[in-house]
Amino acid sequence: MLQALDFLRDHKEIALATCEGNLDFVECRHDSGIPKQALMPLAVPALPKMRIFQIMKQEWNVLYFATSQEKAIYRELVKNPNVEVLAYYDNVSVRCFGMVNFDVEDDTKRWIYDNNPVLPRLYSSYDQLVYFRLPVAEMDYYDLSPTPPVFKHYDLMVGALPVQ
Repeated sequence: MLQALDFLRDHKEIALATCEGNLDFVECRHDSGIPKQALMPLAVPALPKMRIFQIMKQEWNVLYFATSQEKAIYRELVKNPNVEVLAYYDNVSVRCFGMVNFDVEDDTKRWIYDNNPVLPRLYSSYDQLVYFRLPVAEMDYYDLSPTPPVFKHYDLMVGALPVQ
């Protein structure tokens, strides 16, 4: 697992996938045999959105990010906090899944703003941004260089041992 976490630390530019839909539930209305009162997710189609993002800070398996409250990604994360991130370089990739939250300490917000060369050019103050963190729940590590390729799955909600 350390190999995957170190890879993320060294490769901060990642693809971040959100979903445009939300976690609302609706009553099931069809003739498939599923009870009509069954809860079916998403009244609105959940359209995936992919963006290049930068990991602003990493504390073990927690990844920190910043964005503007005016951007669509903020609204998407509020409605549906489930995300995936993917880092890739030289035949190695790390895919992470989890639920973001906006509970970020003020000291961490200031550190992110002060230690990123781009943010002060775009925003005059750290408090103009929204900060969120991703406690990684599951992580996949792929290395396609060796034969056979290396694949390790980590369920961080259960423990740090790879699942074979």
